[in-house]
Amino acid sequence: MNTLLTIVHIMVCLILIIAVLLQSGKAGDLAGAFGGAGSQSVFGPRGVASILSKVTTISAVLFMVTSMGLWIISSKGARSVVRGEAAEAVETSTVPAAKTESTDIKPPAEIKQEAQEKEKTAPPKTEKKK
Repeated sequence: MNTLLTIVHIMVCLILIIAVLLQSGKAGDLAGAFGGAGSQSVFGPRGVASILSKVTTISAVLFMVTSMGLWIISSKGARSVVRGEAAEAVETSTVPAAKTESTDIKPPAEIKQEAQEKEKTAPPKTEKKK
C-alpha cells in the first residue's frame, strides 16, 4: 500500500509541476510582448487556460490527499528503534575552574588605591641632562 501510494504521489507531483509550468502568467508570454499571435493558439485562446487550471486544481488536491495518506501510513508503520532504548549512564566529573586575577572584578576605588600605593613605593624618576 505504501509503495503504491508513493508512486501515485510522485506521478501527481510531476503532473502538477508540468501543469504549473505550462500556464502563462498574467502579463502574457514573450511572444505576446513582441506582437506575436501567442503560443496558445494551438489550443484556442480560452480553452487551454481552463483545461490547465482544472488540471492544476485536481492535481493540487490529489497531492494534498496523497501527502496526508503517506503521513498516516508512516505513523502506523514500523516504529523507530531508538525510541525503546534507554540512554546509557555517562559518568561526568566536575572540576572547578581556576580563579585568575583577570576574572576578579575590583571596584574603581580599590584600583585607584592600588595605583597610589605603587606610586609611593616606586623610586623617584630622575631626568637625565644631555
